[in-house]
Amino acid sequence: MPSSSSSALGKRGVGGGDGDGILAAISRSQVAAHGREAATMAKKLLRSTGKAAWIAGTTFLVLVVPLIIEMDREQQLNDLELQQQALLGAPPAAPAK
Repeated sequence: MPSSSSSALGKRGVGGGDGDGILAAISRSQVAAHGREAATMAKKLLRSTGKAAWIAGTTFLVLVVPLIIEMDREQQLNDLELQQQALLGAPPAAPAK
């Protein structure tokens, strides 16, 4: 009789029970396969979104920030010229557009 109980334990596994079989069946199910596929796609989407954000951010820093700084300098220069004209008594010229 000991041989029949040991063969039953071998089939069921050491911590056994039907829980391992159910978990294995669930992990092989279509729902689990779709979940893994969705997780993979989400990871790819996040990676590509991060790359796009990096490209947009560096492009903004390299191209737009210097433009904003230069426009600010130009505006300050125009304001300074208007102040000097007002102090010297010359009629203020219409601002260039």
